[in-house]
Amino acid sequence: MTTPERQQQDKTGKPRLALFDLDHTLLPLDSDHSWGVFTTRIGWTDPAEFERRNDEFFAQYRAGTLDIHDYVRFATDAVRQRGAAAAEAAHRQFMDEVIRPAMLPAALDLVEGHRAAGDRLVIVTATNAFVTRPIADALGIDELIAVDLVRGDDGWITGAIAGIPSAREGKVDRMEAWLARHGWTWDDVHTTFYSDSLNDLALLERVDHPVATNPDARLRALAQERGWPILDLFAHHAA
Repeated sequence: MTTPERQQQDKTGKPRLALFDLDHTLLPLDSDHSWGVFTTRIGWTDPAEFERRNDEFFAQYRAGTLDIHDYVRFATDAVRQRGAAAAEAAHRQFMDEVIRPAMLPAALDLVEGHRAAGDRLVIVTATNAFVTRPIADALGIDELIAVDLVRGDDGWITGAIAGIPSAREGKVDRMEAWLARHGWTWDDVHTTFYSDSLNDLALLERVDHPVATNPDARLRALAQERGWPILDLFAHHAA
């Protein structure tokens, strides 16, 4: 973000929100897909069948055709079967072996720059909260809008989605609900949103300052057409 732009925002007196997609935006990987690969590696799923279905769902996501309810049921199946203690222990291992090594300086610097400027930081992701809450914590970002999961009478997840999933247009709905809880509307704040995917077009079009970040080919073309900033955080990293 340029200095004059930052100064102009300061003069408005509006709170500044820095919104971040997570997968392929702050991380050079898809945390949901990577979690699935990890659970297969530790023996929780049948390798061939899980890989086939996981890759199939990931391709649907990239194409914008994913049924998120079907995907979340599939993606949380092993976690539901293993129970909370085993799942949380596995996630700690996942953080150490997969996620923390993928938290690269360029992305961390971007987050810290907004934090140092006094911006309110929010992750807005289509990945479920079980996978992403520890990642947000590791990034030092308290505010997480993720796919929330229904919990049964035993307190553990059921595989169903609670409320509106934070995917595609749902990201706008969930952000509006978040703003309302803080007594704000879109007009009360200045918003910047970083995303890699055309799946996030609805929120990119809604914010004040969209930034195509490590964009896929379709978003890169659109950003060039519309004059949106393009930020390649991982240009020198082999994901």
